[in-house]
Amino acid sequence: MDLRKLKTLIDLVSESGIAELEITEGEGKVRIVKFSQAVQPVAYATGGAPAVAVAPDAAPAAPAAPVGHAVKAPMVGTFYRAPNPGASPFVEVGQSVKEGEPLCIIEAMKLLNEIEADKSGVIKEILVENGEPVEYGQPLFVIG
Repeated sequence: MDLRKLKTLIDLVSESGIAELEITEGEGKVRIVKFSQAVQPVAYATGGAPAVAVAPDAAPAAPAAPVGHAVKAPMVGTFYRAPNPGASPFVEVGQSVKEGEPLCIIEAMKLLNEIEADKSGVIKEILVENGEPVEYGQPLFVIG
């Protein structure tokens, strides 16, 4: 795979909402992984092509850690704040929630999984936008 094509793929990953892209072309294989907002995508090549790593231009300052209890994603999938399009979100910032109350839905492999509050309190922050992909263990909400 030539360097121009690799650069284009890296740019596509960094501009999109995807976290990982793997492409096999002939005997070569390229995997591009975006770790977080603070780290730029890195490309790994195997099978005859030299490995290329992209260094970040300037790493932005890390955001302050949220104060309170973080509700984390129990799986990889797509985050939805409401039970269906057009419906009101399950919760809003400032709303009180009880343990076991639904907070959101994560769609994984065409299955809708309702995510419940694992602690009672007030929603301090919603850390993910509707329709965004989420990773296992990624903080979704902060309950104070």
